[in-house]
Amino acid sequence: MRETRSTLIFCLPAEGACGTPAWRPMADIFRTRDGWVIKLDLAGVCPEDVTVIARGSQLLISGTRRDRIVEEGWNHYAMEIIYDRFERTFELPCELERADFRMECREGMLLVRVAMNEETNDE
Repeated sequence: MRETRSTLIFCLPAEGACGTPAWRPMADIFRTRDGWVIKLDLAGVCPEDVTVIARGSQLLISGTRRDRIVEEGWNHYAMEIIYDRFERTFELPCELERADFRMECREGMLLVRVAMNEETNDE
């Protein structure tokens, strides 16, 4: 008799009672001459589905990855990509209230460029 094992292939974390996001994208932070660049691994996320909010020295980046590629007649066999709400908060060593923000998508990465004004630049 052959032994069979059940293997969990896909588990989508449910949003908790406190509104906890389903996933946290990986990120890199770079210091530039005129501010900061936060690079997030957000393949499949449209910039219009991303929100950037500055509060003091914190930068909150949140949004939703939606599956826009599924076609009629497709049935799920296995799923590993999380399609749901995400959120990351970054603490930077400066005040961000007066900074300018610009988003750009490049090869599955979302770049959030933070341009500091002279009076907000602590370094």
